Amino acid sequence: MKIAVFSTKPYDREFLTDANNCLEHPHQLVFHESRLNSSSCLLAQDADAVCCFVNDQLDAPVLQQLAEFGVKLVTLRCAGFNQVDLAEAKKLGIVITRVAEYSPHAIAEHALGLILMLNRNLHRAHHRVRENDYSLNGLLGFDLYQKTVGIIGTGKIGATLARIMQGLGCEVIAYDTRPDPALAAAGVSYVALEDLWPAADVISLHCPLNQYTHHLINAVTIAQMKPGVMLINTGRGGLIDTRAVIDGLKNKTIGHLGLDVYEEEANLFFENNSNSLLQDDVFARLLTFPNVVVTGHQAFFTREALAAIATTALSNASFVERGELEKTCQV
Repeated sequence: MKIAVFSTKPYDREFLTDANNCLEHPHQLVFHESRLNSSSCLLAQDADAVCCFVNDQLDAPVLQQLAEFGVKLVTLRCAGFNQVDLAEAKKLGIVITRVAEYSPHAIAEHALGLILMLNRNLHRAHHRVRENDYSLNGLLGFDLYQKTVGIIGTGKIGATLARIMQGLGCEVIAYDTRPDPALAAAGVSYVALEDLWPAADVISLHCPLNQYTHHLINAVTIAQMKPGVMLINTGRGGLIDTRAVIDGLKNKTIGHLGLDVYEEEANLFFENNSNSLLQDDVFARLLTFPNVVVTGHQAFFTREALAAIATTALSNASFVERGELEKTCQV
């Protein structure tokens, strides 16, 4: 199968090539650095399938173009699929597969890293020491032990973080439309969202982005939170209304904010923009707060995760090629 691979970086080429070489019948991979959108769609003209990442555009016009080219498969190398018009794909007969699981530990551990960095002001302490400043004023943190951590979404990633936080001695409460019996048996208390907001000292988001969760964090929900709450998002940027969060930071309802995703990240993340002026005024304002840490969608970025993503994405393509759809992780 000839697969046009979009949004590729050197590490994507490395891991996808290695995974492809391990297949019994390797695919023909054609790598493109550009994101898939209506302008770059022509690059898939001779392909049987496309392999896409989180910020590739798979709306109705793009899918229609792909269908005209004869593309029958979109193999996503990510878990989320909010960027895909699923109804249009079904109408066009295009199969959409994803990588449902690659390394929940990678994401959960990154969320923990953000929590620890924000709590103990490690980002600020690092810069101070490099400037020969060893003062402690403004670096005061708190013990995570016996604090309440609220986890929204207890799939593989949320469940992994829940167990990590329990290991630190935290009380873990959670919300999910489908509670995990194993987590509940391990001591995680499932509560309604209206009960989670005011109870949690730390809130971490691990739910998918859809019409029900878009801007789940907004002015109304922020107003219900415990003053000084720490908010962590390693899920999808659209879960948070950024302007509302900025207001929450200004009025100190939000005491710490850790983001690995941003709702307008498509034109920012995964690129070196150091020689360009930042045009996003909302994002620029966010970066002015000393109690905010932003990473550029790197929570997934471990060797284990990249290897699993590449293997699953290409295996999905092999299953589709052989007509074994039941073996794929189909959306």
